[in-house]
This record gives sequence, C-alpha cells and structure tokens, in this order.
Amino acid sequence: MSELARAVSERGELLLRRRDDGAVELRVNGVFVMDDVETSSEELLASAALDLVPRPRRVLVGGLGLGYTVRALLADERVESVLVAEIEPAVVRWMKDGLVPSVLGDPRVHVTIGDVRDVVLGQEAGSLDGLLLDVDNGPDFLVYNDNSLIYQTDFLAECRRRLAAGGVLTVWSSSASAALESAIRGAFGACAVRPVPVRLQGRAETYYVYQGSVSQGSS
Repeated sequence: MSELARAVSERGELLLRRRDDGAVELRVNGVFVMDDVETSSEELLASAALDLVPRPRRVLVGGLGLGYTVRALLADERVESVLVAEIEPAVVRWMKDGLVPSVLGDPRVHVTIGDVRDVVLGQEAGSLDGLLLDVDNGPDFLVYNDNSLIYQTDFLAECRRRLAAGGVLTVWSSSASAALESAIRGAFGACAVRPVPVRLQGRAETYYVYQGSVSQGSS
C-alpha cells in the first residue's frame, strides 16, 4: 500500500491510497468507500436514473467520490447540468490536483461543498429531473452517522418535492434494505428495487439500487 493523500475534517479522517494491486482506494475513518477498479455500481446508479427519466436535463448527485457516477451522467448528451453535493473539501481538492481523474473541467458540472441535505433543500421545487444519492455504503453502512436522516421518509419527501414531473430519485446501497424501500414508498407511493451483481476485490457481491419516481402528471 502507498498513501496518496490524507486529510482530516470535523467528521474524521479521509485517506486516498494505492493498493498493492494498483487500484486507487478512498477510505473514510478506516471504512472502504470506493475504488477505481469496481466502478459498475456507480455507473449503474447513473444509468438506472437516466433509463427512467425522459428528459434528464438537470441532475443533482449526492457525493463526488472518485467521479464515476458524474462521468457516466456526462456521457449522456441530454444532461445539461450536474450539481454535485460533496461534504468533504479534500475530495474536491484531490480531484482538482489530479490525484484522481477529474470531471470538474466539464462546464456542465457544478460542485457545492456541503451536506447533501442542505443542498437538496436549497433547490427550488420541481427544479430537478434526477436526484442520485451515493453518500454512504447504504443506510446500514453509514460513512457518517448523521447521514441516517438521508434515508428517512421526511427527507425523501423533500427530495420528491424538488423533482419535476417524470423525475426520479435513485439511491445506492451495498445491502438490501427493507427500511429504505419502505421509506421511499412512503415518500413516492412506490419503490423499484434493482439488485446489482458485482465483483469486489475478487468476491461476488450484490448491491442494490432503489428508485422512486414522480409521475408525468404530477406537478
């Protein structure tokens, strides 16, 4: 292992390192968050949202990470604007410094440093076509304990209010979560669940994507 960068915020320690297999890995408080080898879950998070949104012009992403979700969104020419909420300034700085491939040079990308809850609440009602949450390893494996509020019906209902007709909320989780499914159903009236088989450092795993949609006739 070799350390690429380390930072400390009020929430704890962030570590960017290169593993012996050559992969770049991001850890927060010792917890694995993501690497640049198995990126299919981040890419599928984007494609799952894009598949359901008829006109994904303005999209908000919770969590910059290593940029793979944002990169997948930018590959769709229908996407006109991607607003990224990233709570850790170091993650943005490392990308600007070239420690990981950057998506920040695309003029469609706008990054706000702050809690995704505050960023979402700062958006106008009906202003988003897609809202993607990838800030943890899911509600049962939180990067920060305060993130538990993200997966509650009250906040998910606020997400729904920011979505335009036809808009979709997409949430990633590293494990099945009946509580998350129920919370999305409570906010949206229905929840679609999509299992995602992946290989993580040689192990077969199943991740999950949870989605709530605003019907075309809604206002």
